[in-house]
Amino acid sequence: MNLTKITNKLKAQIQIFSGKLSGSLPKVAGRFIEEAIYGIQSRQSVRLSEIARALNEPISLIKTINRLSRQLTRKGLWGEVTAGILKLGRVNVSDDSLLILDISDINKRYAKKMEYLGRVHDGSTGLIVDGYWTCQVVACETGESRIVPLYNRLYSIDAPDCKGENEEIKKAIGLVSKAVDDKGIWVIDRGGDRRVIFDYLLSCNRNFIIRMKGDRHLIYRGKKIVALNLAEQCSLPYSEVIVREIKNKEKVYHILFGFCKVYLPDIPKPLYLVVVHGFGEKPMMLLTNLQMRKNRNVLWHIVESYITRWRIEDTIRFIKQSYELEDIRVLSYCRLQNMMALVLAAAYFASVYVGRKLKLRVMSSILTRISKRIFGIPDFRYYAIADGIKELLSRNMQGPLRILPKWVPKNQLSLFSP
Repeated sequence: MNLTKITNKLKAQIQIFSGKLSGSLPKVAGRFIEEAIYGIQSRQSVRLSEIARALNEPISLIKTINRLSRQLTRKGLWGEVTAGILKLGRVNVSDDSLLILDISDINKRYAKKMEYLGRVHDGSTGLIVDGYWTCQVVACETGESRIVPLYNRLYSIDAPDCKGENEEIKKAIGLVSKAVDDKGIWVIDRGGDRRVIFDYLLSCNRNFIIRMKGDRHLIYRGKKIVALNLAEQCSLPYSEVIVREIKNKEKVYHILFGFCKVYLPDIPKPLYLVVVHGFGEKPMMLLTNLQMRKNRNVLWHIVESYITRWRIEDTIRFIKQSYELEDIRVLSYCRLQNMMALVLAAAYFASVYVGRKLKLRVMSSILTRISKRIFGIPDFRYYAIADGIKELLSRNMQGPLRILPKWVPKNQLSLFSP
């Protein structure tokens, strides 16, 4: 295995990939995108000092850091990179693909000077701490392990340009839906159980599966009833056995499920409440506008689609842990948002781009082996691929590929041959 040759091919792929994301941005911005993706992958870090070290430029480190910091303030960077990712990722989205939207957080409890720092609910500890919210969208297929990161945005309710969490959710749905030609089924956890979100999805004719909290009123057979009360009365003619892995331990669930036709108050469009017993003390309630009928396979598809949503937890963990996202230290709000787009690009490169063609799939398997996993490769293999990329790039001290200036004649020998 010629690691030098593989490393150079990997660098070339990073260069090609980053070039597809620069769009209408100037060349200097395109170079910055390549360097940022390279540095994030090489050091598995979003700290500018670590990215600068990965570039190994023949100037003082602080000058490289300052240059990267200036480029990170570029207006339009988040939008251009996100548009590039959506353009690449749209081919992976079909009518039946799941578009899983999740609201997460970045914990910055010890930060003091970061711009528009707000209060967030830390999902890992349950505490209210200083930090930022993030809205992420990942595409996947029902029951499959392959994921496609499509959208990653940081926001603060305290920022003057933020119109609230509902608007952030609607913005994510709008941008992604437009990019994928309105394909896919939106899957959202209980945070999506909001009338404004239902109204938006129904007005735009988006297919959705949203888990309900239980206190919402629904119209059933012409009468208004609380969703939880209706769920407890719903007929559950079907059963299934589910095995879920939680903290490296398997837990077996024996579930029962069924559905009933309902309406939201003042909305004439028919909806379906899918009820699942067996995951906890209270039934799990899923509201969908997908057409239902008394058929086990049709109903199971809805249940399995939501169960697939649990995989987003691995994706969030993959992005946060592999690139140390909560260690982000830039102070300005613009830099924070732009860095999220670059992290999205790094995650897309590791999880999708590397394996898109036969030759790159071979590279993907090599990267997985190079990661030196002691206890084998976990089902969520993107950790191993990201580790393999880091292992290769960190061995090489030359930084990204250096392209010769266009003015060098082809028949003239260059001083430094590639």
